[in-house]
Formats: sequence, C-alpha cells, structure tokens
Amino acid sequence: MSEKTETSSRQYLAFTLAEETYALAIEKVREILEWMPVTRVPRCPEFMIGVVNVRGGVVPVIDLRVKFGMEATTKTVNSCIVITEISLGNETIVLGALADSVQEVIDLEPDAIEPAPKIGTRVDMDFIHGIGKREESFVIILDIDRVFSEEELAGVSTGLAEDLAVTA
Repeated sequence: MSEKTETSSRQYLAFTLAEETYALAIEKVREILEWMPVTRVPRCPEFMIGVVNVRGGVVPVIDLRVKFGMEATTKTVNSCIVITEISLGNETIVLGALADSVQEVIDLEPDAIEPAPKIGTRVDMDFIHGIGKREESFVIILDIDRVFSEEELAGVSTGLAEDLAVTA
C-alpha cells in the first residue's frame, strides 16, 4: 500500500457483490441511489449497463460484477447505484456502480488493512487496495481509480457522446 493511501480516510462504504463484501473509500462516494431504470446505450463495453439522470446530468452505470468476471447483477429490492468519482489523470469522472446492496459506512484502522493476497479472490489484484479485517469477517477494499483503464473509460465516454449526438 502506498503511504498516501494509508494516511487517507479510514471510512469506507461497505456493499455486497455476489455475497462478498467490498468497500470504497468514502471520499470517492458522492451518493447512493435506489435502483432506477437505466437507459441502454449501444456500442458501450459489456460492463456498462446504461445511463441514468442524476440531477440533470448523464451518468454511466457500470455493473461491477460483470467487470470483475462474475455473473451479471440480478436486480432486487436491495439493488442500488453507488455514484462514485474516479480520478483519471487530472480529470474526475462520475460513474454509477451497481451493487447488490449497500451495508454501512465502516471505520477501519490502517493496521486492520492488509495487502491483498496473490491468489484466492475473483477480482484482479490491481483493483484491490487491501483486505480489511473486521471482527470475524473480511472486506475487499477496492481502489476505484484502478478498476477501469483509461481505454475503458474513454470507450464509455466516446460511445456515450456518439450515441447521444445521434439521438439529439
């Protein structure tokens, strides 16, 4: 883990994907929305399920389960969209991440977070900031800035811009 991340926020938003608990640094979370209809956008990456209107702005919605190689999310009454901010160079990109459910905001001390193991998780290790130990359970802490490559995010924004221009 880098020095910068160890001294940053110790609060994380815990959520579930395929019965596993994941977390994002709270400063990366803008808000949590109940599940709402998503408008499909053609020619976008498989993990992008569409866009939603958030206070007049178009926000792409990503199915993290698909991105991580899991089965696509089945929407339930607990499904929600976590609106996140991703840093890409000098730019901040707003994305919605589909979660099976949001649990709570948790506090983790830096010494309760260990580096990700080299094997044994469904998620590419580059995406993982660390594994948090919480009582008798573990929380996979994602580094949301590393979940998507520049090419993937460029593909999302390019596909959106082209398709929205055609429909305008």
